[in-house]
Amino acid sequence: MGLTSPVPAAVLAIDAGNSKTDVAVVTAAGEVLATARGGGFRPPVVGVAAALEALADPVGRAFADAGVTSVAHVSACLANADLPVEEERLAAALEARGWGSSVEVRNDTFAILRAGVAEPRGVAVVCGAGINCVGMRPDGRTARFPALGRISGDWGGGWGLAEEALWHAARAEDGRGGPTALARTLPGHFGLPTMYALIEALHLEHVDHDRRHELTPVLFATAAEGDPVARAIVARLAEEVTAMATVALTRLDLLGEETPVLLGGSVLTAGHALLDDGIRDLLTTRAPKAGVHVVTASPVLGAVLLGLDRLGADIRAQEQARAYWER
Repeated sequence: MGLTSPVPAAVLAIDAGNSKTDVAVVTAAGEVLATARGGGFRPPVVGVAAALEALADPVGRAFADAGVTSVAHVSACLANADLPVEEERLAAALEARGWGSSVEVRNDTFAILRAGVAEPRGVAVVCGAGINCVGMRPDGRTARFPALGRISGDWGGGWGLAEEALWHAARAEDGRGGPTALARTLPGHFGLPTMYALIEALHLEHVDHDRRHELTPVLFATAAEGDPVARAIVARLAEEVTAMATVALTRLDLLGEETPVLLGGSVLTAGHALLDDGIRDLLTTRAPKAGVHVVTASPVLGAVLLGLDRLGADIRAQEQARAYWER
């Protein structure tokens, strides 16, 4: 009977978003053995099996560089794992891959939260293509939202902001709504003269559907120039971010304690002063003990730290891992 190689005391950390995936193999002492990057993780589009098969490429490269074939724990923070039942199904699928002795799957918003705090305690609001919020305490309690779009009560995110801006601009041009500079700046971004021309181009896909996200920065620029309609949309997003954070803090009994509120995602890390000031002003009133911070560290760091938490790693290991991504 052959000898079985011992499983290394290491973490396979996975941060899989809609557009890209980052993986890392990190020892329990916090030493980064290997990293790799792959494509997006979109099980609703391609199916779970195909999505996991796409993960296998960067994981295989990281394992090869690290000189391992499996690890003690897999810490996976995955986009589209929006419900606990989805996390359970994805965890079972990852366990079947045999990459680690244990597996934990969380929504990718937890990675941004853990990357921004020294201990697993706080609330994170992420606004990129969509919007989501999670909170956690060291005792394991969490707060979260389904984050499935309008059917779960969500508003915001880059796609939602672009659609809202288009709606107001279209109505301004044809007379159903009040005037707004968006009727000029949105089509102007694509070199088009009118909203009608932009509507036609989007409908006939002369402008690719995925390019709609380009209109979100145009919205913020128009708001910064003083347009009342654009400013109202930005103010609504500030209200939404504040509402999600305040509810999460309340659920975790943290509203009355000094607690970090982390902001992540492309919209909330872009430095839009009007939005940033609006969020801070609202939180000062509704959650005065919240400390607002923008997370710029790579989300895979959060997946690493969650994995090290699971292995019981000490603060020195966490600091060594953090130094790798924050250098």
